[in-house]
Amino acid sequence: MVTVILSIVAYLLGSVCFAVIMSRVFRLPDPRAYGSGNPGTINVLRSGNRIVAMLTLLGDAFKGWLAVWLAQRFAPAGDAELAMAIAGTLSVIGHIYPLFHHFKGGKGVATALGALFGFSVYLGLGAMSMWIIIAVCFGMSSFASIVSALFMLFATWMLFGVTHPFFVSVVLLAVLLIYRHRQNIKNILAGTEHKLGQKVKPRV
Repeated sequence: MVTVILSIVAYLLGSVCFAVIMSRVFRLPDPRAYGSGNPGTINVLRSGNRIVAMLTLLGDAFKGWLAVWLAQRFAPAGDAELAMAIAGTLSVIGHIYPLFHHFKGGKGVATALGALFGFSVYLGLGAMSMWIIIAVCFGMSSFASIVSALFMLFATWMLFGVTHPFFVSVVLLAVLLIYRHRQNIKNILAGTEHKLGQKVKPRV
């Protein structure tokens, strides 16, 4: 019963969309009105306010970490790692399909990163470092996210093995992240993907 409650809490935490909240608090354009319409850090960044974009990133990552931490803290002794894995997965699902925003959310990258930090600081640092390296080298957030999703599979396998609940969670997260970036993959292959810092016209 405790694990079920923690799972529900994790999904509800994930459903809190910091991109929308921060944009409203600071009176910025709705992030869903830019580019892909994704309510996430990159679209908030396109508003021109880097501080609000950073607050969005931290908020979305924090809720993923918090969901995992709550599971670690309150789950029954023998079920902690399983509860953590479920909570991390559901926090990302909540971000992608948020109850509070008609099930239309972001791509889950920052929330997944927060969940990874909840699983292991080393795993989180590895995924974050990979994202930064790819983003700097290629200038594309989407490509960095896709490569990082694949990298975290390898890193989790190395740290925990394929039978660990964390690995199962990371497999599901990687599938979700890549699926959410399917249009970006098409754009990358077509050479039309937006670069970081590139101005994007508001959606009509």
